Amino acid sequence: MSLGPAKAKLDEIERRYDDIVAQMNDPEISSDYQKYMQLAKAKPDIEPVAMAYKEYKQNLADIAEAVEMVDMSEGSERIDAQEMLEGLRSQEERLDGNIRKLLLPKDPNDDRNVIVEIRAAAGGEEAKLFAGELFRMYVRYAERRKWKTELLNLQETGIGGVQEVTFEIDGKGAYSQLKFEGGVHRVQRVPVTESSGRMQTSTATVAVLPEVDEVDIELDESEIKEDIYHSSSAGGQNVQKVATAIRLTHIPTGMVVQCQDERSQLQNKIKARNVLRARLYEMRLQQAANELTGVRRAQVGTGERSEKIRTYHYQDGRVTDHRVNRTIFNVPAVLDGDIQPFIDDLIAADEAEKMRDSMQGNE
Repeated sequence: MSLGPAKAKLDEIERRYDDIVAQMNDPEISSDYQKYMQLAKAKPDIEPVAMAYKEYKQNLADIAEAVEMVDMSEGSERIDAQEMLEGLRSQEERLDGNIRKLLLPKDPNDDRNVIVEIRAAAGGEEAKLFAGELFRMYVRYAERRKWKTELLNLQETGIGGVQEVTFEIDGKGAYSQLKFEGGVHRVQRVPVTESSGRMQTSTATVAVLPEVDEVDIELDESEIKEDIYHSSSAGGQNVQKVATAIRLTHIPTGMVVQCQDERSQLQNKIKARNVLRARLYEMRLQQAANELTGVRRAQVGTGERSEKIRTYHYQDGRVTDHRVNRTIFNVPAVLDGDIQPFIDDLIAADEAEKMRDSMQGNE
């Protein structure tokens, strides 16, 4: 097994890493705080690849030595040397795969916080109840990861359902873990409102947007229509005498963003603009992808809201993710936030697809 065309790139990464380490150990440079911090910031970006490559090269040297021992030894010593050689060759495969994985292009949004939007779709009141359950599922998942959640907008129904909810999850790597959750989630069960006991299929859509900075998307205020109104409860009653809720309409695209969770009008304005910025950023990314010729359609799906990604089937007690064909027979646990097995499979499938593309590109 050989790293092939990647070897030249790895040699350069190793040289750069060794140079950074040497400079950081240089007393003259280490006394220059600004220069030292620049090096300290650059080092972690390439250190995993450089160290993996060093281990890979050491393993190759050990293999060469083991081959020589096999050729020169006899009897039991030869058997021991042969076993050592087989172990080193097996380790070479593992190290090769690890390096290829580390060289895969990293999603620049992976470390960002996320804004999640959940909307009830087909199924009437049952869809709204399901949307509320999905909302709780992601909040519970965030709690398991010790991430912070912040509600931005919530439109409840009278029976405890949710027509639409927007919330932020603040945690390092949140987007890397949740980016494949976008799409149509489907529930199949007998609704509590169904007297005849018939199974019903209902759906809710989930969108996961990376939170972006002002420098990433600059809003043109002349293109934004702003409405201020009173926050409302589930029954439609005004819950505040002072109008603090904000509705933004982005005129060029027709996007509408609402934020009414904060009692401060200013805070609602800030949050609404953050959501609008995230939506426009997502639109820009999608347009850029569509303009590429032969763009890869990932095995785990496109994440479009029209794509059915997961089914929650109560009668069979199972939750199935259709993109990776993974089923968990514990609906209550999944809806209580135990979705990491799905996430891990989706990430692994995406990495495998990228690796296949990378290897085909190097042929």
